[in-house]
Amino acid sequence: MESYHAVLEAIAAAPGDGVLAIIISVEGSAYQKEGTCMWIGANGETVGLLSGGCLEEAAAAYAREVLANRQAAAVSFDLRTEDDWSWGQGAGCNGLVHIWLEPVTSDAKLDWLALKRCLDRGEHVLMVRSIMYPDERPFFQSETGEQFGGCRRTPHREWREWLHKTPFYQGRSGLYEVDGETFYVQHFWPKPRLVVFGAGPDAPPLVSAAKAAGFSVTVSDWRPAFCHPSHVSDADEWVVGFPHETVPMLHLNERDFVIVMTHQFERDRELVSLLADKPLAYLGVLGPRRRTDRLFPSGSAPPFVRSPVGLSIGARSPHEIAISITAELISVLRRHGAEAAQ
Repeated sequence: MESYHAVLEAIAAAPGDGVLAIIISVEGSAYQKEGTCMWIGANGETVGLLSGGCLEEAAAAYAREVLANRQAAAVSFDLRTEDDWSWGQGAGCNGLVHIWLEPVTSDAKLDWLALKRCLDRGEHVLMVRSIMYPDERPFFQSETGEQFGGCRRTPHREWREWLHKTPFYQGRSGLYEVDGETFYVQHFWPKPRLVVFGAGPDAPPLVSAAKAAGFSVTVSDWRPAFCHPSHVSDADEWVVGFPHETVPMLHLNERDFVIVMTHQFERDRELVSLLADKPLAYLGVLGPRRRTDRLFPSGSAPPFVRSPVGLSIGARSPHEIAISITAELISVLRRHGAEAAQ
């Protein structure tokens, strides 16, 4: 899961003020990259990790000062040395990590809650924050045009291009220079949706693994006893019905990941006939390739259909298969092997 989803949940639930810590730049190598977030509440509560445990305590100490001054600030941690006198405590990560500490108080908290609402609606949001002027509030804009954040300047043309021309889950968060001014730019993406058709005994391990990896998981099956929280407890949504009923209800689009695993040949055939023409990010079918080929009238599955579903790791048990499938979902999401998915 992208760290900001858990952090935004923490901000929404926080009883008081706090500080949002964001990695804005990494020189060399480090445990986490640009865009990684951590929430540091005024009550000492923390959510998220900026490192493998090297920086969190020090970042929290700086956060107390930021919160007291109500002033955003940047701090740097040098992890490149291997002795115990460095911030990395001898980690030898060979990186210099720059962190931005943003106070989240009163009006500012409303902005982060607005961001959470956009993500919950499935919208991509761009944040641009001046590094040179820490008193200036950030600029937020969602892909549907909603603006918030309190930034009073006119948005640069580049900002809108970054928002509207960035492919799903792509776009580098980090420092950019526009007209001689340095900005921190971050893309916030909604959780990718995985729809699993089939709620048999092997569905719960897959749903759990995908949910832990940051997917919002919907399960669909025509059997109410299977498509139910008591059977697939980790799903976010349960849609009961036959394929011709449920596929239109789900409003699938090019950002969705879909897996067909009903274990019933005719039901799988009905599903692939309804799904093959939809612009999905991923379509996988459980079972050997020769079985999947038979699901299609031509006797051959289109190249974009992943079958057998999952990475080839020699998986056997339902839990191992769930891991291999989830690994493939992550690979496609991060665009490793993107050409094969197109």
